[in-house]
Amino acid sequence: MLVDDSEADLLFTRIVLERASREVEVLPFEEAGPALAHLRTAPAHGIGLILLDINMPGMNGFEFLDAYAELPAACRDATNVVMLSSSSDPADRERALACPGVVGYLTKPIDLAALAALERLAPA
Repeated sequence: MLVDDSEADLLFTRIVLERASREVEVLPFEEAGPALAHLRTAPAHGIGLILLDINMPGMNGFEFLDAYAELPAACRDATNVVMLSSSSDPADRERALACPGVVGYLTKPIDLAALAALERLAPA
């Protein structure tokens, strides 16, 4: 799952991920609310990794994480969250990594090194 308000970032990240692996299916959301609604209604969603932007209008990435933590365990099990943000602010990184379920923090644009990190952060 890819949650990012930037249509250009969604497209670019999706292309990079799909070119890197034919086994990847990217489920894009431009807003955090609909992404949460999808997770709520599909406990057996099969989503292993959520790439989440921080700075989004409406519900930002940290607000998403607060709401995500309130979901039933069945909606969160076997899913890791990686913040994928344009912010290289160390305070954002520290805050994100302190959130339950967040296993990584990457800065945009995603590159080959980031892809290698994602492979290590995705659940087996």
